[in-house]
Amino acid sequence: MPRQLFVTTALPYANGNFHIGHIMEYIQADIWVRFQRMQGHVVSFVCADDAHGAPIMIAADKAGKTPQQFVADIAAGRKPYLDGFLIAFDNWHSTDAPENHALAQQIYCDLRDHPDGSLIETRTIEQFFDPEKNMFLPDRFIKGECPRCHAKDQFGDNCEVCGAVYAPTDLIAPYSALTGAVPLLKSSEHFFFKLSDRRCVEFLQRWTQDGRLQPEVANKVKEWFSVRKNPDGSTSEGLGDWDISRDAPYFGIEIPDAPGKYFYVWLDAPIGYLASLKNLLDKRGEDYESYMANPALEQYHFIGKDIVTFHTLFWPAILHFSGRKTPDNVFVHGFLTVNNGEKMSKSRGTGLDPLKYLRLGMNPEWLRYYLAAKLNGRNEDIDFNAEDFMLRVNSDLIGKYVNIASRAAGFVHKHFDGRLAAVAPATADDPHAELVEQLRSASATVHKRFEERNTLQAVMEIMRLADVVNGYWNEQQPWGLPKKAASEPAAVPARMATLHRVCSATLESFRILTVYLTPILPALSQQVEQFLGASCSRWSDADRPLGASHAIQAYRHLMQRVELQQLEALFEPPAPPTIETPLPGGEAIAPTITIDDFAKLDLRVAKIVACEAVEGSTKLLRLTLDVGEGQTRTVFSGIASACRPEQLIGKLTVMVANLAPRKMKFGLSEGMVLAASHADEKTSPGIYLLEPLTGATVGLRVR
Repeated sequence: MPRQLFVTTALPYANGNFHIGHIMEYIQADIWVRFQRMQGHVVSFVCADDAHGAPIMIAADKAGKTPQQFVADIAAGRKPYLDGFLIAFDNWHSTDAPENHALAQQIYCDLRDHPDGSLIETRTIEQFFDPEKNMFLPDRFIKGECPRCHAKDQFGDNCEVCGAVYAPTDLIAPYSALTGAVPLLKSSEHFFFKLSDRRCVEFLQRWTQDGRLQPEVANKVKEWFSVRKNPDGSTSEGLGDWDISRDAPYFGIEIPDAPGKYFYVWLDAPIGYLASLKNLLDKRGEDYESYMANPALEQYHFIGKDIVTFHTLFWPAILHFSGRKTPDNVFVHGFLTVNNGEKMSKSRGTGLDPLKYLRLGMNPEWLRYYLAAKLNGRNEDIDFNAEDFMLRVNSDLIGKYVNIASRAAGFVHKHFDGRLAAVAPATADDPHAELVEQLRSASATVHKRFEERNTLQAVMEIMRLADVVNGYWNEQQPWGLPKKAASEPAAVPARMATLHRVCSATLESFRILTVYLTPILPALSQQVEQFLGASCSRWSDADRPLGASHAIQAYRHLMQRVELQQLEALFEPPAPPTIETPLPGGEAIAPTITIDDFAKLDLRVAKIVACEAVEGSTKLLRLTLDVGEGQTRTVFSGIASACRPEQLIGKLTVMVANLAPRKMKFGLSEGMVLAASHADEKTSPGIYLLEPLTGATVGLRVR
């Protein structure tokens, strides 16, 4: 009976591109999903963008976009990563979608209106408020002096210098990271999910300790039910209630019957798993409620170890007490480091940029294979080491596995018209059949490792089998059989029959190995299917022989080797950013002049004794100026868009007094007043008339 599986990966926050940690998790889950489908199981594999929260709202504001447009732009960049690394989600959605709004609000109402007593409680809390931004500040948007080591400019939840953990109210001289304003401490009513309620505690103690979780995860979660030491040195006991609300302005989902209140992003984010599934089922024409009500449905989440608490405490409790199915398991993986545990840093060239990997022409299946060869199904960190990467791909994947096909196929086409011989069931004196049977008998072992997500052991077993095949080939020495046949005419039929069986057994074995590797190397598997003219996409294909007279195509190279230059380029630090010379006022400084050139200008302080609009012009004002000559001058100036005539009368300004008079349509202009403006008036409009400081008098020269 086919299993029904609902599988997710953690939702990426929609404020940036995927990093290699995302790709590792998606590859791990994709391998497991492909393995399940090879057995005929029905899988719904979904994910979504985690679209809500203050950080996205603030980032969108800085970018001059609505939060919706900001998230949409991020989502538009997901496809090259997923397609590039052969990650085949059935659906990619968003937590800002209508399905998630409806589901989150309904789940909240089910918790609030629980028949055995509400699991939602309101409390008044105090938190920092930015009076200029007119919003409550998340911890990471509050900065100040660390209360322990007194380092400046530390975040509101922990110190990056000494590692201290504290409340924002503990900061010395706090300020808003958004505006620099001193935040106010204001009271607000918040909504809490009562995780400390006896019902939740008893349920979670059973759910987390019933053997489903990885042992190391279950042991870690168990600590949360007892007395534990916190990072700041204090102690806590038992589960604490969870603040699930935020105040407007906030980009998120409104809490029913609570104007100006929104769900905290971590409440609606995991509900996004269900929303993405519902969206997928709607596209398929399937009923969501019926699908979730199926008692045979299995629900699995792949996540990183940094979000264990949310997925093993809050998430199952919310689902259970809102009357919904809880996960069958939560699969936790560790972090990915680079080159012997070195912390990733793009500037130092220790980062692994997924898109750069693809742009360099590096095969995505190299990375899929390498990560599979590292992941063991436990919550343990793994390391990407460049030297190890090249060795495993070139020596193991290509040297041991791919080369098996290249060795045998040439003989089959040269001597047997591209057709295979039958490999009979194993007998004690038939090494050819024994080889194939040995590979088939390993199916249960490899199957078990894939099911456990222990791809490290699966790959080790597959490569051990590849060694067996290569050992068989070397032992049989088929390359010498045609020569022996030519030198012994009477033995030609027997020698060539042996050659045919050796090559056929080798290619039968190659197909079995390909079936085992198909979840990891789906594109290569399709190439092998074309080459062999037979399916490798079902697990049971390993038990189906190609058989006598089966025709294969001529061998074509299946995979290139990793080149050292590619790895060097992958980890090459980016070139320092080109610093563009700023253009003050939108234009470059004019060519240098001498002091003698400047001395030719006679700049004088002048008083505007009269000012009026110029009939027939929308730009010009007619200024009557007194520069202390005993008579006034008339100057036309294009400042009408910035100044009203009545505002200028009586003001002092600066004029070019020795500029030759210029005859204009509206009269004679006897000089020029000085005003400042940006070179690009469309993007930076505004004209600013120069005014000398108090104390200046008419006629003074600017020197």
